[in-house]
Amino acid sequence: MSGSKKPYFPNNWQEYKDASDDTFVPHTFEEVMTWKVAGWELPSSICCIIRTSNLETGKVKEYVYQKKSAAQAKVNDLLNRPNIEFTVVDHDSIHHLSPALLNDDEDF
Repeated sequence: MSGSKKPYFPNNWQEYKDASDDTFVPHTFEEVMTWKVAGWELPSSICCIIRTSNLETGKVKEYVYQKKSAAQAKVNDLLNRPNIEFTVVDHDSIHHLSPALLNDDEDF
């Protein structure tokens, strides 16, 4: 690729812009939340996904695990880091852990 540009792939944005409102099916907030949030699916080859957020820098990283033991080791490591909050998604549930939440639990 000696300095050549990527080819332009036209899209159909004008077709959607000119379409009437009757063309699109309206959805309620509850329908969208059920479909997109409660309807997540992981491939069978994936055990879980962990998304971390550094509270100091704002950087986000994502880790994908095939084995439960490796994911558990990562969670144990993240629990010892006070500037990281993270979300764990597996086939059945979503869990969000934050240092603020963990510190609140210690008061009980």
